[in-house]
Amino acid sequence: MNKEDLRIVFMGTPEFATAPLKALLDAGYSVVAAVTAPDKKAGRGQQIRFSPVKEFCLERQVPVLQPEKLKADEFLTELASYRANLFIVVAFRMLPEKVWAMPELGTFNLHASLLPQYRGAAPINYAIINGETKTGLTTFFLEQEIDTGNILLTKELEIGEEDDFGNLHDRMMLEGAELVLKTVKLIQDERVETIQQDLLASSLDSMKPAPKIFPADCKINWNRSCMEIHNLIRGLSPFPAAWTILKNDQEERILKVYKSRVELMPHDLASGTLLRMKPAGMKVACSDGFIHLIELQQSGKKRMPAQDFLAGFKDLESWHLE
Repeated sequence: MNKEDLRIVFMGTPEFATAPLKALLDAGYSVVAAVTAPDKKAGRGQQIRFSPVKEFCLERQVPVLQPEKLKADEFLTELASYRANLFIVVAFRMLPEKVWAMPELGTFNLHASLLPQYRGAAPINYAIINGETKTGLTTFFLEQEIDTGNILLTKELEIGEEDDFGNLHDRMMLEGAELVLKTVKLIQDERVETIQQDLLASSLDSMKPAPKIFPADCKINWNRSCMEIHNLIRGLSPFPAAWTILKNDQEERILKVYKSRVELMPHDLASGTLLRMKPAGMKVACSDGFIHLIELQQSGKKRMPAQDFLAGFKDLESWHLE
């Protein structure tokens, strides 16, 4: 099959999806339309905000579809009118069968894990939160159950000790763009060979999910081990960010933590105890040592280094975290 014979509809919403879309266009593939989330109001002024995919499509003059309901007859008719023979999905909603079964060459998805592990909405976050030293990317054909279709290609990636969600996300976004291109070339050359996820899953000791993250999941439990807390902070930085309650006898404030360091050592302090470190640092007691707070943000203020935060807390010892 020639490159010109492919007519692609791309589906995605966040920044993670823009790199694969750009790679397809730059490689000369015909992306006849993109499907993304409806515009929404955001910020204090409630201004209309476009998704990153829509903003990119407007720059590159790619037609954009923004359905409220993916099963709506009007949307299905408009989608079919583009006569695409391949759909590509990157960080989008779960598709009904009427959509993913439409193109003759199928619909494939890019997922930010080595499937079948970390199925779900937040695979990059949970790989770090769980202390993994490697992760990866997978392309697979869509089927009825989410993230379960036959695997096309995979790419393994290392997770460094200092990696957080932000820098791992950016690295995986670029690697994902390359994997999407390789997958399209495989389909174009009619050299597709797939692997069933069930066969891989049967050889694993356990399955690790990656469900959507809610605010309650981001609260730090200072009774946990240093590494568990440190990995939670890394896995949620810079967004949505791990948080804790800064409290004294009179008041309490929300404190987000973006960067930390582990100090393993025995102590007899209560978990959540705050200590000032000279010349300008602070650490928190947890079950098997201390977490040094490197970058944080108090409610209503900007993200800042610990020394700047401490400049406004002369009585730090009267506060604790919980």
